Amino acid sequence: MTEARTFLIAGAGLAGARAAETLREEGFAGKVLIAGEEAERPYIRPPLSKEYLAGTAEREAGFVHPERWYAEHDVELLLGTSVTRVDLGDHTAALTGGGRVRYDALLLATGARSRRLTGLGSGASLTGVHYLRTRQESDALRAALADGGRRVVIVGSGWIGLEVAAAARTYGNAVTVLGQETVPLSAALGDEIGGIFAALHREHGVNLRTSTSVREIRGILGAVTGVVLRDGEVVPADVVVVAIGAVPNDELACVAGLTVDNGVVVDEHLRTGHPDVYAAGDVASAFHPALGRQLRVEHWANALNTGPLAARAMLGQPVVDDLVPYFYTDQYDLGMEYTGYFSLARDARVVYRGDRDAREFIAFWVAEGRVVAGMNVNVWDVSPDIERLVRSAAPVDEARLADASIPLTELVPADAVAAEGVA
Repeated sequence: MTEARTFLIAGAGLAGARAAETLREEGFAGKVLIAGEEAERPYIRPPLSKEYLAGTAEREAGFVHPERWYAEHDVELLLGTSVTRVDLGDHTAALTGGGRVRYDALLLATGARSRRLTGLGSGASLTGVHYLRTRQESDALRAALADGGRRVVIVGSGWIGLEVAAAARTYGNAVTVLGQETVPLSAALGDEIGGIFAALHREHGVNLRTSTSVREIRGILGAVTGVVLRDGEVVPADVVVVAIGAVPNDELACVAGLTVDNGVVVDEHLRTGHPDVYAAGDVASAFHPALGRQLRVEHWANALNTGPLAARAMLGQPVVDDLVPYFYTDQYDLGMEYTGYFSLARDARVVYRGDRDAREFIAFWVAEGRVVAGMNVNVWDVSPDIERLVRSAAPVDEARLADASIPLTELVPADAVAAEGVA
């Protein structure tokens, strides 16, 4: 009887909250518990470096559900409570504070944490040094930036670093970005498109320093005063933001004896090596049928969609995680959506449609005659068609792909559209 079963969700983020929502939508009448270490109920993270940080979104808008939703759907939300240990043999989980829960199925949705800049000694704990992963960290950074007039140094020229740079400049701060790459975002997008983002930030007054590395963060009387580069140069700073990536929170799975390799290893059904334990969101390294290997995706859409998939798998439904990765960014007046596979795009040919100089274009990464990824910049309502092109893996004519007079819908194979309709 489902009424007698208990499903435990470790992690109170977007993936965990969406999994709980799906369990109830699918008619699961048993006990649903979500345990999360933060004091906040589940919220989405993209606004923390975008509109919420920039002050254009209200706090309430970022929550996955209204506060009353959890009681109305009989979902027990244990905030400020982490799952500290799992015993796979007797299906029990230990909680902070000494509590213990017996579960029938467990979903690991523990997410990821900011990668720390190491070797800094006391510099890491100086007032004015920020990381950005949680709502609390976004609140603190927003307060530090909001009055403007500060010298802000951002360590890292990836997505988070550049989004923070845009917000900081919008508030009227002097911003320096320190990146190890010769071109920002080149590992993700290549030098040419990375250069478009570099030019965008320089046009908005950002001092973009490339091919740099940090030796030390320096301060006086406990407050940050500057960042020391490897060559000894000191970049003055009132605020330092470290944005050098994320690390999956897979320690719980590792201690439990589950397979861990850059995340919790799961199959295409999001099931671990134990039949009653699943993983979703940032922490999950899932076998992807289209790639034939494991793939861990840290973006919002992955948490949004794999939470429900995992919930249905926990209920015994025949689901497969074959999602095409998707993410977006907003920086100044540039909005972008990316759909596809970074790993397949690295050595692919880039085909453009639209006006790159005006920053209104679509870039397609084409490998072996097929679209493996697409990015629309200030061009909207096309990402579903890009996804269909990627998913179909159909041969494309590059001339037609580049011709903006030909609707993308005409490039998507009819059988791909038909298959989508059946699904």
